[in-house]
Amino acid sequence: MVLLHGLGDSSADWHTVLTDLAQTHHVHALDLRGHGSSAHPGAYSFELMRDDVLAYLDAAGIARCVLVGHSMGGMVAALLTLAAPDRVTHLVLEDSSLPRPGSLPRPPLDPPAEPTPFDFAAVTAIRAQLNDPDPAWFASLSEIAVPTLIISGAESPIPHELLADSADRIPDAMLVTVTAGHNVHVEQPTAFLTEIHRFLNRP
Repeated sequence: MVLLHGLGDSSADWHTVLTDLAQTHHVHALDLRGHGSSAHPGAYSFELMRDDVLAYLDAAGIARCVLVGHSMGGMVAALLTLAAPDRVTHLVLEDSSLPRPGSLPRPPLDPPAEPTPFDFAAVTAIRAQLNDPDPAWFASLSEIAVPTLIISGAESPIPHELLADSADRIPDAMLVTVTAGHNVHVEQPTAFLTEIHRFLNRP
Protein backbone atom coordinates (compact mmCIF):
# COMPACT_ATOMS: atom_id res chain seq x y z
CA MET A 1 0.00 0.00 0.00
CA VAL A 2 1.38 3.39 -1.00
CA LEU A 3 0.16 6.55 0.75
CA LEU A 4 0.40 9.99 -0.89
CA HIS A 5 -0.13 13.08 1.27
CA GLY A 6 -1.72 16.44 0.48
CA LEU A 7 -0.18 19.79 -0.39
CA GLY A 8 1.97 21.20 2.39
CA ASP A 9 1.93 17.93 4.36
CA SER A 10 4.33 14.98 4.45
CA SER A 11 4.38 11.25 5.08
CA ALA A 12 4.11 12.00 8.82
CA ASP A 13 0.53 13.16 8.20
CA TRP A 14 -0.57 9.50 8.03
CA HIS A 15 0.37 8.76 11.66
CA THR A 16 -3.28 8.43 12.73
CA VAL A 17 -3.89 5.41 10.48
CA LEU A 18 -0.45 3.97 9.74
CA THR A 19 -0.34 1.38 12.52
CA ASP A 20 -3.71 -0.07 11.55
CA LEU A 21 -2.96 -0.18 7.82
CA ALA A 22 0.40 -1.85 8.51
CA GLN A 23 -1.39 -4.78 10.12
CA THR A 24 -2.67 -5.90 6.72
CA HIS A 25 -0.27 -4.30 4.22
CA HIS A 26 3.37 -3.43 3.74
CA VAL A 27 2.87 0.33 3.79
CA HIS A 28 5.02 2.91 2.00
CA ALA A 29 4.20 6.50 3.03
CA LEU A 30 6.02 8.79 0.62
CA ASP A 31 7.17 12.39 0.78
CA LEU A 32 6.26 13.95 -2.55
CA ARG A 33 8.79 16.30 -4.14
CA GLY A 34 9.22 19.54 -2.24
CA HIS A 35 7.77 17.99 0.93
CA GLY A 36 9.10 16.21 4.00
CA SER A 37 12.50 14.59 3.43
CA SER A 38 12.28 14.70 -0.36
CA ALA A 39 14.35 17.08 -2.48
CA HIS A 40 13.25 20.61 -3.35
CA PRO A 41 14.06 20.66 -7.07
CA GLY A 42 12.10 23.85 -7.79
CA ALA A 43 10.02 22.27 -10.57
CA TYR A 44 6.58 21.06 -9.52
CA SER A 45 3.49 19.66 -11.19
CA PHE A 46 1.05 16.81 -10.76
CA GLU A 47 2.69 15.05 -13.70
CA LEU A 48 6.18 15.32 -12.21
CA MET A 49 4.92 13.93 -8.91
CA ARG A 50 3.19 11.08 -10.76
CA ASP A 51 6.44 10.23 -12.48
CA ASP A 52 8.32 10.39 -9.17
CA VAL A 53 5.95 7.86 -7.61
CA LEU A 54 6.25 5.54 -10.61
CA ALA A 55 10.03 5.77 -10.33
CA TYR A 56 9.76 4.91 -6.63
CA LEU A 57 7.62 1.85 -7.40
CA ASP A 58 10.27 0.70 -9.84
CA ALA A 59 13.15 1.36 -7.45
CA ALA A 60 11.38 -0.39 -4.55
CA GLY A 61 10.40 -3.37 -6.68
CA ILE A 62 6.68 -2.80 -6.16
CA ALA A 63 4.90 -4.42 -9.08
CA ARG A 64 1.35 -3.63 -7.91
CA CYS A 65 -0.09 -1.77 -4.95
CA VAL A 66 -3.13 -0.31 -3.27
CA LEU A 67 -2.74 3.41 -3.93
CA VAL A 68 -4.19 5.86 -1.38
CA GLY A 69 -4.04 9.60 -1.95
CA HIS A 70 -5.30 12.56 0.06
CA SER A 71 -6.11 15.85 -1.70
CA MET A 72 -3.11 16.63 -3.95
CA GLY A 73 -1.88 13.09 -3.39
CA GLY A 74 -5.21 11.76 -4.65
CA MET A 75 -4.82 13.66 -7.90
CA VAL A 76 -1.31 12.27 -8.28
CA ALA A 77 -2.68 8.79 -7.55
CA ALA A 78 -5.44 9.14 -10.15
CA LEU A 79 -2.99 10.30 -12.81
CA LEU A 80 -0.67 7.40 -12.00
CA THR A 81 -3.53 4.92 -12.23
CA LEU A 82 -4.43 6.29 -15.67
CA ALA A 83 -0.81 6.13 -16.84
CA ALA A 84 0.00 2.69 -15.41
CA PRO A 85 -3.18 0.80 -14.49
CA ASP A 86 -1.23 -2.45 -14.25
CA ARG A 87 0.61 -1.07 -11.20
CA VAL A 88 -2.53 -0.43 -9.11
CA THR A 89 -4.91 -3.02 -7.64
CA HIS A 90 -7.20 -0.55 -5.83
CA LEU A 91 -7.40 3.24 -5.78
CA VAL A 92 -8.53 5.29 -2.76
CA LEU A 93 -9.12 9.03 -3.22
CA GLU A 94 -9.60 10.87 0.08
CA ASP A 95 -11.60 14.06 -0.50
CA SER A 96 -10.00 14.27 -3.90
CA SER A 97 -10.50 13.79 -7.61
CA LEU A 98 -9.11 15.10 -10.85
CA PRO A 99 -10.67 18.56 -11.20
CA ARG A 100 -12.69 19.83 -14.10
CA PRO A 101 -12.05 23.43 -15.20
CA GLY A 102 -13.60 25.86 -12.75
CA SER A 103 -14.31 23.27 -10.06
CA LEU A 104 -11.44 24.10 -7.68
CA PRO A 105 -10.47 27.77 -8.17
CA ARG A 106 -7.28 28.52 -6.31
CA PRO A 107 -5.97 32.10 -6.75
CA PRO A 108 -2.25 32.70 -6.20
CA LEU A 109 -1.00 33.12 -2.64
CA ASP A 110 1.74 35.45 -1.47
CA PRO A 111 4.74 33.66 0.03
CA PRO A 112 4.55 33.56 3.83
CA ALA A 113 6.86 35.77 5.86
CA GLU A 114 8.19 32.80 7.82
CA PRO A 115 9.94 29.77 6.28
CA THR A 116 7.73 26.73 5.66
CA PRO A 117 8.70 23.07 6.21
CA PHE A 118 7.94 22.47 2.51
CA ASP A 119 8.98 24.31 -0.64
CA PHE A 120 6.41 27.07 -1.09
CA ALA A 121 7.14 27.00 -4.84
CA ALA A 122 5.21 23.72 -4.86
CA VAL A 123 2.14 25.49 -3.49
CA THR A 124 2.33 28.13 -6.22
CA ALA A 125 2.71 25.56 -9.01
CA ILE A 126 0.05 23.15 -7.79
CA ARG A 127 -2.51 25.90 -7.13
CA ALA A 128 -1.90 27.21 -10.65
CA GLN A 129 -2.73 23.78 -12.07
CA LEU A 130 -5.85 23.54 -9.94
CA ASN A 131 -6.93 26.97 -11.11
CA ASP A 132 -6.52 25.98 -14.77
CA PRO A 133 -6.52 22.18 -14.98
CA ASP A 134 -6.10 20.18 -18.16
CA PRO A 135 -9.70 19.53 -19.36
CA ALA A 136 -8.62 16.03 -20.40
CA TRP A 137 -8.06 15.06 -16.76
CA PHE A 138 -11.69 15.02 -15.68
CA ALA A 139 -12.78 13.48 -18.98
CA SER A 140 -10.26 10.68 -18.50
CA LEU A 141 -11.83 9.50 -15.23
CA SER A 142 -13.98 7.14 -17.30
CA GLU A 143 -10.75 5.34 -18.26
CA ILE A 144 -9.76 4.41 -14.69
CA ALA A 145 -9.83 0.64 -14.84
CA VAL A 146 -9.36 -0.39 -11.20
CA PRO A 147 -11.79 -0.54 -8.26
CA THR A 148 -11.94 2.94 -6.75
CA LEU A 149 -13.15 4.33 -3.43
CA ILE A 150 -13.78 8.06 -3.04
CA ILE A 151 -14.11 9.24 0.56
CA SER A 152 -15.80 12.62 0.88
CA GLY A 153 -15.60 14.81 3.97
CA ALA A 154 -19.15 16.05 4.58
CA GLU A 155 -17.85 19.32 6.05
CA SER A 156 -15.00 19.80 3.58
CA PRO A 157 -14.72 22.77 1.22
CA ILE A 158 -14.07 20.34 -1.64
CA PRO A 159 -17.34 20.33 -3.64
CA HIS A 160 -19.22 17.13 -2.92
CA GLU A 161 -20.79 17.30 -6.38
CA LEU A 162 -17.33 17.08 -7.96
CA LEU A 163 -16.62 13.88 -6.05
CA ALA A 164 -20.08 12.49 -6.84
CA ASP A 165 -19.66 13.28 -10.54
CA SER A 166 -16.24 11.67 -10.45
CA ALA A 167 -17.63 8.50 -8.89
CA ASP A 168 -20.27 8.39 -11.61
CA ARG A 169 -17.60 8.61 -14.31
CA ILE A 170 -15.27 5.92 -12.94
CA PRO A 171 -16.65 2.54 -14.04
CA ASP A 172 -16.00 0.66 -10.76
CA ALA A 173 -16.20 3.39 -8.13
CA MET A 174 -18.00 3.81 -4.84
CA LEU A 175 -18.47 7.08 -2.97
CA VAL A 176 -18.83 7.28 0.80
CA THR A 177 -19.27 10.36 2.96
CA VAL A 178 -17.78 10.74 6.43
CA THR A 179 -18.73 13.48 8.89
CA ALA A 180 -15.42 15.30 8.79
CA GLY A 181 -13.63 18.13 7.06
CA HIS A 182 -10.97 17.81 4.39
CA ASN A 183 -8.57 15.70 6.49
CA VAL A 184 -10.80 12.69 7.03
CA HIS A 185 -8.00 10.33 8.07
CA VAL A 186 -6.91 12.79 10.81
CA GLU A 187 -10.33 13.92 12.03
CA GLN A 188 -12.13 10.58 11.82
CA PRO A 189 -9.44 7.86 11.57
CA THR A 190 -11.72 5.03 12.69
CA ALA A 191 -14.35 5.83 10.08
CA PHE A 192 -11.64 6.29 7.44
CA LEU A 193 -10.15 2.88 8.22
CA THR A 194 -13.57 1.22 8.35
CA GLU A 195 -14.37 2.42 4.83
CA ILE A 196 -11.00 1.35 3.43
CA HIS A 197 -11.20 -2.13 4.95
CA ARG A 198 -14.79 -2.55 3.76
CA PHE A 199 -13.73 -1.52 0.26
CA LEU A 200 -10.69 -3.78 0.11
CA ASN A 201 -12.56 -6.78 1.52
CA ARG A 202 -15.68 -6.56 -0.59
CA PRO A 203 -16.43 -9.66 -2.71
